Amino acid sequence: MKPALSCCGITFNAPAKMPDARVRQSEISALYDKLSGIYDIWGKLTESRARNRAIELAKIRDGQNVLEVAVGTGLAFYEIVKRNPHGSNVGIDLSPGMLEKAKTRLKKLSGANYTLNIGTAFDLPVKNGSVDVVMNNYLFDLIPYEDMDKVLSEFKRVLKKGARLILVNMTKGERFGSNLYDFVYRISPRTMGGCRGVKLSEKLEQHGFKVEAREYHQQLLFPSEVIVAYKE
Repeated sequence: MKPALSCCGITFNAPAKMPDARVRQSEISALYDKLSGIYDIWGKLTESRARNRAIELAKIRDGQNVLEVAVGTGLAFYEIVKRNPHGSNVGIDLSPGMLEKAKTRLKKLSGANYTLNIGTAFDLPVKNGSVDVVMNNYLFDLIPYEDMDKVLSEFKRVLKKGARLILVNMTKGERFGSNLYDFVYRISPRTMGGCRGVKLSEKLEQHGFKVEAREYHQQLLFPSEVIVAYKE
């Protein structure tokens, strides 16, 4: 029997398995352009604990080469640049609307070294073995399972040996109420910004990464995983 969840007087079964992506990659940019005006509210209410923990675990030191893939409105990138003002900070995102929000946020940091550009995780504009830290927040929950290998191969390509990969994903709920969001996703994927719960530790190990830690965080019932991994 599948476990059941009750919310607001409604009872529904928890999903038997994690669903695959149901919003096409070609539609992601336009979707997030539309969401860019309100994304900070969502990000602060449901993602901030996991994001802040990821930045802490990244252990960024001034002078490093740091790449953030899918910077969104710059909530994490702002903190990265603050910690690495004299290093190289590169941020990319598919959505021009989200990127404009990030650029506005980063203007508050004077004299810092950073670049923000349109870009895709499938073809990173970075040299082989040149990056000390790759940060990625809430991207893999948008990507079809069959395409995740391509992105992880790109991450591995650009990282130095022994360098750190920090991932934050919407994940499968582990506490009461957290499956609510997968339920919403099954009804309307776009309402969830195309995100559904994933678990990445095993796939990282398949790509030769050493997973040092995986933490579960839940905020406003929204389930996130924070993963710290190294390129061996």
